[in-house]
Amino acid sequence: MYKTIALAILLLVYLYGLLLRLMELRSGRNPIPENVRDVYDPETYARWREYHRETCRLHLISHTLGFIPDFLLILLNAYAAFARLFPEDLFLQMFAVFLLSAVASLVQIPAEWYGTMVIEEKYGFNRSSKKTFWIDQLKNFLISLLLMVILGAILMGVHQALGDWLILVFALALMVLILGVSFLYPVLSRIFNKFTPLEEGELKEKLTGLLEKHGYRVRAIQVMDASRRTAKTNAYFTGFGRMKTIVLYDTLVQAMTPEEICAVFAHELGHGLHKDTLKNQILSFLQIAVLAVLAWLTLRTEALFPDFGFSGVNYGFAILLILSVEFALISPLYEFLVNHLSRRAEYRADAQAVQEGYGDALISALKTLAKANFSDLAPSPLLVKLSYSHPTLSQRIEAIRK
Repeated sequence: MYKTIALAILLLVYLYGLLLRLMELRSGRNPIPENVRDVYDPETYARWREYHRETCRLHLISHTLGFIPDFLLILLNAYAAFARLFPEDLFLQMFAVFLLSAVASLVQIPAEWYGTMVIEEKYGFNRSSKKTFWIDQLKNFLISLLLMVILGAILMGVHQALGDWLILVFALALMVLILGVSFLYPVLSRIFNKFTPLEEGELKEKLTGLLEKHGYRVRAIQVMDASRRTAKTNAYFTGFGRMKTIVLYDTLVQAMTPEEICAVFAHELGHGLHKDTLKNQILSFLQIAVLAVLAWLTLRTEALFPDFGFSGVNYGFAILLILSVEFALISPLYEFLVNHLSRRAEYRADAQAVQEGYGDALISALKTLAKANFSDLAPSPLLVKLSYSHPTLSQRIEAIRK
């Protein structure tokens, strides 16, 4: 019974994701709003439509490639069969499940290769060499496996030691783990990229002054070598409390004027002033609380594991069920709520940039970002409500001008 329910949920989640990707593909035929028609000239727009069609089709294939092994491994009780090849030790049994899951995920590498080395290359976005691509794949594989093993070890240790106190302690442990990863993110990002200090000049002075005006201290302003992998642009700042490190993609520095870059960071400043990062953490803690309850219910349901071929509790398989089946069933509702709040936060952050005197520069910067990243200028309204964390470019420009 449990396996039948799990397979039905996996199929339902797959079909929902498929629907979103079909809506994304259909968006390519929507008319472009008047206030963003100048982003693409006719020739660039024709190329964007080709790019959008090719990437959406690849997303459909990649989504299906991710679903098939997950579905078959559970259907055939493959996790239990693979775990039996390992010694009867709780940790090793858990590790066996995570290892098989990680190996199964490798089936998506051909799609990632095609997306990066063929499609992105064709349209001038890819800067990755073959060597960089494969090194990144290896790093991602090892880091993902390590994080899952750490998560499983926490769950196993807490459950073995505390039993039904699992909910509270596991939730607290997850919060500490997530905060730890957030704190270490600047360190972890250096595994993939190199950072150099921004040279002295007008841009550095403006960015520093903008943050210090509102009581923030700037630890450093660094330029990340994103151009090693892509021609697309981005920027962000990191750090807890009032101490911030500003990170600029080198592609952004090359594509924008100092005024436009300051507009982007006036927007980011708006997130800081409205405590959006803290609010996101609270939403993350809500998610963690739900995951902790699901973990408690899963481990209390001892009859569940024999249905999948296990002789007893397997902590690795419990986590896979929690993440890919149980929480996946309710995640569309959670994402709908989070994305709705996120879009409201983006409007507030844009308003802060306007208040700082960067309204026109922000519009210019957003259009530059959209063009550089080949963004969809007219996604379906329902798709935006279901899955977009940001309003559309047209919606943002309309709000800024008001």
